[in-house]
Amino acid sequence: MINLTINGLSVSVEEGTTILEAAQQLGFPIPTLCHMEGLTPYGACRLCVVEIGEGPRAKLVSSCTYPAQEGLKVRTASQRVLRARKMILQLMLASCPQSKTVQDLASKFGGIQGHPFRQEYEDCLLCGLCVRMCKEQMMSGAIGFRGRGKDRSIGTPFDIRSDICRTCGGCMYVCPACQLRCTYNEPEKAVCGGCQNLPPPCMEKFDDMSCYMDPCVACEICKE
Repeated sequence: MINLTINGLSVSVEEGTTILEAAQQLGFPIPTLCHMEGLTPYGACRLCVVEIGEGPRAKLVSSCTYPAQEGLKVRTASQRVLRARKMILQLMLASCPQSKTVQDLASKFGGIQGHPFRQEYEDCLLCGLCVRMCKEQMMSGAIGFRGRGKDRSIGTPFDIRSDICRTCGGCMYVCPACQLRCTYNEPEKAVCGGCQNLPPPCMEKFDDMSCYMDPCVACEICKE
């Protein structure tokens, strides 16, 4: 068994367990987008970042791909983690604002009502869920990644209709951009705030760790 500390609590996990899985055992909420049980961890969205280590050697890692290590110290909601998470959510909203999944994540984990980036209306976040679902669960592999950098996209080879596609719909089922769509499509209304939750105020009192309760009970803590 491997012993590590998450948010000050000790936990023992089997070898090969990821930080995300270990945190979930203790009930610590960590947002994810590209992660899904039953599919190979990919670490594309980076929403599941946590801070490991202490002092100047502390660093951010994706918890869905980073294995638990003996004596590792993990923080799932430090100031550094929250800043990185907010930036990632803002970039997602700038890229794909009509995704109900992204809107909900932005409200719950970032308290975001806007972003400083140029607004676009993409229909893909490049999370790779559909590619992994097609290959690993449907045993088809009809779609995959193409190109690099800003030209990276998902589709069939040479944009030709695939002969091995089973038209099962699994790719659409797991896609965070296809599942539910927000109705606003005007730039000034891209982030409607309809699902807005208040950001955790406990960071004003506790510099290194935000309240990890779900729902947040920071207000009750700060009254003491």
